[in-house]
Amino acid sequence: MQENLVIVESPAKAKTIEKFLGKGYVVKSSFGHIRDLSKKGLGVKIDESFMPDYEVLPDKRKVVDDLSKLAEQAQTVWLASDEDREGEAIAWHLAEVLELPVDKTKRIVFHEITKNAILHAIENPRTIDMNLVDAQQARRVLDRIVGFELSPVLWKKVKPALSAGRVQSVAVRLIVEREREIIAFQSTPYFRVVAQFYPAADESKTIFKAELNRRFETKEEAEAFLHNAVGASFSVSKAEEKPMKRYPAAPFTTSTLQQEAGRKLGMSVAQTMSVAQHLYEQGLITYMRTDSVNLSAQAIAQCKQEISKHFGEKYSSAHNYKTKTKGAQEAHEAIRPSYIDRVEIDGTAAEKRLYDLIWKRTVASQMVAAEVDRTTVVIDMNGSESQFVASGEVVRFDGFLRLYSESVDEDQLKDSSEEALLPKMQVGDSVISTQIVATERFTTAPPRYNEASLVKRLEELGIGRPSTYAPTITTIINRGYVVKQNRDAQKRQYTALTLSSAGKISEKRLSESFGKEKNRLAPTDIGMVVNDYLERQFVDIMDYNFTASVEKEFDHVANGELTWREMITRFYSPFHVQVEKALETQTDKDSQSRVLGVDPQSGREVKARIGRYGPMVEIAAAQEGGKA
Repeated sequence: MQENLVIVESPAKAKTIEKFLGKGYVVKSSFGHIRDLSKKGLGVKIDESFMPDYEVLPDKRKVVDDLSKLAEQAQTVWLASDEDREGEAIAWHLAEVLELPVDKTKRIVFHEITKNAILHAIENPRTIDMNLVDAQQARRVLDRIVGFELSPVLWKKVKPALSAGRVQSVAVRLIVEREREIIAFQSTPYFRVVAQFYPAADESKTIFKAELNRRFETKEEAEAFLHNAVGASFSVSKAEEKPMKRYPAAPFTTSTLQQEAGRKLGMSVAQTMSVAQHLYEQGLITYMRTDSVNLSAQAIAQCKQEISKHFGEKYSSAHNYKTKTKGAQEAHEAIRPSYIDRVEIDGTAAEKRLYDLIWKRTVASQMVAAEVDRTTVVIDMNGSESQFVASGEVVRFDGFLRLYSESVDEDQLKDSSEEALLPKMQVGDSVISTQIVATERFTTAPPRYNEASLVKRLEELGIGRPSTYAPTITTIINRGYVVKQNRDAQKRQYTALTLSSAGKISEKRLSESFGKEKNRLAPTDIGMVVNDYLERQFVDIMDYNFTASVEKEFDHVANGELTWREMITRFYSPFHVQVEKALETQTDKDSQSRVLGVDPQSGREVKARIGRYGPMVEIAAAQEGGKA
């Protein structure tokens, strides 16, 4: 008889753990979930207090048979699925199917696959946490109900074979709203004025740039300003130098890892999670689904050792971070290397790059702030109320920047002069202009979301959880509501007016590229139609605050503050009434054709005609050769 059977989710994880446990332990994998709601009908017995109807997944029957035989032969069964709601549910399903007593079967959890963590878990087992199970069960049941009841409404009112979901539909709404902002946006030209100066007393004539504190709507206004600047004198009215500190970013959570891997490495959310999963299962990083930014005392101490070894003790400074995410859950650590002293790993190129990113972010989080001198100089032009402003930044001590600097989204990039070291100046100093250039610029529409910025927005709104972002994005793309696309740059002409030091104004017509996009998310025509219909008929489901409040209720269930059946009951009654109303015949008042927007790929209008049975999509009218 085998003494101990340990069951985990993945084969890779099983191999890693078995090496640490040694003789007396057999470690097997369930290959993920072994049960799910039945696909025969709803899979939830509404009239029986929402009793779930679970069935063993067809491809898991042999796995279950093998595990059952091993469980019967083992003296002790240890359920070692992941330390989150999904993992707790897997443990519970295993206990149910293998006929293990839920209140007695040993449940072990760990957030890193290291020998110390595994042995500590074995020494400190607990039982299955039914509050966590119920929270996952509530999510699964509620999402099945929403999808099962909403999808037939779409089949009847819009088009067959469509689907809807509690989180996916809200994610599509974000993308549709952004597209509508872009469609409605009218780019307008303006003129931005930048001058080159040097201090009159500076014999080396060190050139620096300063931008005018106002912009002009027309070429005539910009030209008039340049004429006024001919022969003008300039003097410093403000010279301020402030020492500042830049602090390192917190260690990675799931969402910040997804965002940074997208920006720095060009990885999709799904790819990031897949690679991180492999790293975790090999024991290289801690658990990759977490809202926490905390590091253990041991990890902080290891970071200090590595920083002192690579950069010197003066670069080390312990930091404790606090989670700011709405509804943050799970008592994990942040994502970090399991062994901080392991700078490089063997593996695929993607695994090496992601591990390097995690290692640098973790270690940098425990480094001292960078010390920066920020200088601001304001320059007056005699005879004008306008002022030129120059700013510069000098890094006096690089601190954490020596190792790592967090990237930003494109829409956060500043449209300003390049910051550089400014020469020393004092109030009253005269400065000489070498040239002043008024350049035609254009206002820009808000950028389409990429996967990283969509995850960031969902997190800000409190919608979804770390484990849901990747499947949500994959779902809305696979179901044809959203496309990930690239757009080639376009060319446009612009005007540049230059006032030289000789007092002459010249004009040039130049060209530039604009509008290039890579891996941006745009709604399809059918995605816009479905979104409009759901927004009209199911206000609550599509409301961002409502969707976030549902997540909070899941948290209440997980904390034992609310029963999952009570939560589903409160949700279902008003929701079902909305479904019934939506299935009723439309009034003649709604029988009108309307433009929903412009197809992001063809650029043509997309129309829907609201008739007796709801929207009938007129795609053929919008796209040549298309099919309704």
